Amino acid sequence: MTADRQRSSVELRVRGERAVLTAGRHAAEPESFPLGDELAAALHEWARVATAIRTTESTAETVGVVSRRGHQLAGRVAAELHRPVRYVDPVTDSAIVVVPQEPTPRRATPAAHWFRRTPGEPTPWGPGLTVSVMIGAVVLVGMLALATTITEAVAGWAALVAALIVTAGMAPSLWIGRHVPTMRWVCFGAAGGLAVSWLGVLVVLL
Repeated sequence: MTADRQRSSVELRVRGERAVLTAGRHAAEPESFPLGDELAAALHEWARVATAIRTTESTAETVGVVSRRGHQLAGRVAAELHRPVRYVDPVTDSAIVVVPQEPTPRRATPAAHWFRRTPGEPTPWGPGLTVSVMIGAVVLVGMLALATTITEAVAGWAALVAALIVTAGMAPSLWIGRHVPTMRWVCFGAAGGLAVSWLGVLVVLL
């Protein structure tokens, strides 16, 4: 792609049953642009559907779906090429310029680092912290009961070894699950319960 072509505006329209991108005086299929195979295939699929809609009687709802799909794809093309795209609706012949949306930078916080979430998922602080506290309490009680029982039945060093084995066995799973939605709250609670339980284990041994 030449420098002049890169600087020129891009137009998305349907020609025949294929999607065509025009940059300046050069018209080419999406595969000629750095869009990726998935987006190029989606553009051609949309073009075939739009052509079928134009040659048959269709409801206003169907026409609207095709138009919105084309507008959405034009936005993806604009984002990939980092320049505006003039979208010519193949059904209504109307034209609109789609400007690439710049991502808004978000300042990371300590909470966002530890409580990562999937895109679009709100952080469930209330239910999540409740689960963490409950799991932490269960782990704490379990560890103290284990240490107390082994100390009374065998010896203090055996309780210490048992606590070490339990902690070492749980640590890898807790570390892996710390970024998994929903399960991360269980992992944080269990990790907190383990940390606090060690204070109790030391008290039991002493």
